[in-house]
Amino acid sequence: MSKIFIASDHAGFALKNALIEHIRTLGYEIEDMGAHALDLEDDYPDFMTPLAKRVADELGALGIIIGGSGQGEAMCANRIPGIRAAVFYGPHRVTAALDIEGGHSEDGFDAIRLPRRHNDANILSIGARFVSGDQADEAVRIFLETPFSESSRHVRRLAKF
Repeated sequence: MSKIFIASDHAGFALKNALIEHIRTLGYEIEDMGAHALDLEDDYPDFMTPLAKRVADELGALGIIIGGSGQGEAMCANRIPGIRAAVFYGPHRVTAALDIEGGHSEDGFDAIRLPRRHNDANILSIGARFVSGDQADEAVRIFLETPFSESSRHVRRLAKF
């Protein structure tokens, strides 16, 4: 089972703490990389960069990062070689047939499944200002349980990163 690293800034602090408990109930080993105290003046790169480096350095590790929108956090993480962070800021129904390998779901969480299946996303960036606790729980569960497809076209594309 993969090691899970988690981090947030002040905007994601409460959600991070709730997700840690949820992830433990799923049976994963988790390491909290901060913030360890609520500080409204903290800066997300101080937490996202070290987490991304750990995920990149540890084979099979996955990361979950949480901020206000999840966008800046993902941009920060994606600067680290080997990181593929996908942003989730709420479920949205996909109307196009995106997943050639087996159709798409109707639950609105394809924004997580597809980056895991097609891009082997290794970090999930959650926008805490846009999701409920239940949506975040479901997003994390899907992220952790969805495997990379190993399809030759996806492997080929990743090699071009």
